[in-house]
Amino acid sequence: MSFNSLLPFLSTIVMVVFSVWVLQRYVARRKLHFLFWGVGLAMFGFGSFAEAYLAIAWNKWVFFGWYLFGAALTAGWIGHGTMYLLFRKKWVHGITAVLLLGSLFAAVLMFRATQLLDESAFSTAVPISEQYRAIMPAIDAGGAVRLTTPFFNIYGTLTLVGGALGSSYLFWRKRVLPNRVIGNILIAAGALLIASASTLTRLGNGSYLFLGELAAAVLMFIGFRYAAKPAAVPTRAVAAPQTGD
Repeated sequence: MSFNSLLPFLSTIVMVVFSVWVLQRYVARRKLHFLFWGVGLAMFGFGSFAEAYLAIAWNKWVFFGWYLFGAALTAGWIGHGTMYLLFRKKWVHGITAVLLLGSLFAAVLMFRATQLLDESAFSTAVPISEQYRAIMPAIDAGGAVRLTTPFFNIYGTLTLVGGALGSSYLFWRKRVLPNRVIGNILIAAGALLIASASTLTRLGNGSYLFLGELAAAVLMFIGFRYAAKPAAVPTRAVAAPQTGD
């Protein structure tokens, strides 16, 4: 097994610890941003696990999860958590309904595509990110799920990165909570990194996806932990993607 094939195993470990850490905060505080962050991070972790598994053997349901969770839904769910933190308004529930229905629709499309996979095209010698196009049916031949991925990824990237950078700027301008300035910058950097790696994969260059995922997982975990550190001096709270909220 190559070094590149080992990276998803490391990403899976990081994301399991990360998602459990966030979901524990949801259980303790019952705030929806923790729930969507935690579920989205768990999806990220399953996507990494699926990559690791598919480096060893084929399983169409593992591939189903890899594409649905790793390629399609993850960014949207994590980004929606930031929406719940920044905009605690009833209209966010409307977006939640759209996200849930869209996720269900994507799952149905992926289920249909799974029945049409060309399993003979699979090889453990090639990372799944570099061969999935040959395995999946074309868009007009049952692979319409491919059309859903840009919507989830664009929404998730804009909300997570925009929220993190915007909050970081507000804290910096007010000269308060420097740990959240740094933490939010790390979160944004991790989100941009995985978005860039995913874009390259969709353009046909998946060789950097596994490394990008691991680096993004580590950066975001450090960022969340750093932003969650308690303030040394009580200050007026500013809404931001902070795990200690």
